[in-house]
Amino acid sequence: MNGLKTLMLLTTLTVLFVAIGYFVGGQSGMIIAFGFAVVMNFVSYWFSHKIVLSMYKAQEVTESDAPRLFGMVQRLSTQAGLPTPKVYIIPDSSPNAFATGRNPANGVVAFTQGILDLLSEDELEGVTAHELAHIKNRDILTQTIAATIAGAMGMLASMAQWGAIFGGMGRSDDREGGGGNIIGLLVMAIVAPIAAMFVQMAISRAREYAADATGAQISAKPLSLANALRKLHAGVVRRPMDANPATAHMFIINPFSGRSMKNLFSTHPPVEERIARLEAMVYKV
Repeated sequence: MNGLKTLMLLTTLTVLFVAIGYFVGGQSGMIIAFGFAVVMNFVSYWFSHKIVLSMYKAQEVTESDAPRLFGMVQRLSTQAGLPTPKVYIIPDSSPNAFATGRNPANGVVAFTQGILDLLSEDELEGVTAHELAHIKNRDILTQTIAATIAGAMGMLASMAQWGAIFGGMGRSDDREGGGGNIIGLLVMAIVAPIAAMFVQMAISRAREYAADATGAQISAKPLSLANALRKLHAGVVRRPMDANPATAHMFIINPFSGRSMKNLFSTHPPVEERIARLEAMVYKV
């Protein structure tokens, strides 16, 4: 199922790039855009996780660098029936974490320094189990590609804006079926970022609930994850993360929780509802 969703995301990326190419440069622009989309699809599949990690200056740590953290990830991975993912630390004081990678064999779990400083060991176990759940549920490739697509859509919007300003590459006497369509460019400039937001929302919200439930089963500590979410939400309100909006859906908690405008259409379900569901699991464990 996730493989099909990933294919659909890559197809969406291709269609959007071809459309913007058509509006900006007619048939020739469409051909160029198609070639660019093929390259983007290749990069998204093979390198998107590396791009996201480098974006946040994440540094890989080994067992000798962080024995307790690495040991926790290793133990919980065994409980989840997963190979131990690589562990990264992000030098950021805002408390958050995410998982990425192409598949479970190439999984990565990244923690900000802020989350390591804020949470107790039990709470950090809950967060780690949540991120391992994303790997176990094979969410990681889809989420990371969605981040690449959201970033690409932002780039498309900028291209459309510039194309509208300069009238497109096509001339009035050489429309080629759509080059220089200023109205189309303006529509694309508006629609592309909105589409990116809805792609992120569709990818993230249901998956966060599922990862909470699976993570609670892996750690057998649903209350620890609930307490962690409560502290993380408060921590991000105090110290919002200087994150790229295209990657917001990847984090365990909305990194913009302290910014009302960016929280208007959140990529995450309400923290209160997530906590309530986890607390309800206590009676079923």
